[in-house]
Amino acid sequence: IGAVTHYYGGLGVAIVKFNKNVEKGETVKFKGHTSDFEQTLDSIQYDHKDVEVAKKGQEVGIKVSEKVREGDEIYAV
Repeated sequence: IGAVTHYYGGLGVAIVKFNKNVEKGETVKFKGHTSDFEQTLDSIQYDHKDVEVAKKGQEVGIKVSEKVREGDEIYAV
């Protein structure tokens, strides 16, 4: 349903681009070369403001519990 485009390690925030609308509270799976974990989306931000829905094609910031890398895929659970 999306991919990681950037990761800020100091903040633990992934910038992701979704190819469908994704709501806060949904559970997603991050999968990549070194990443493989599920997480509930507790915090979604667009333009440094909290949003309830990440719209299709929008790049949003998500607080992640583990390290991710650019290009990691995101799947619906």
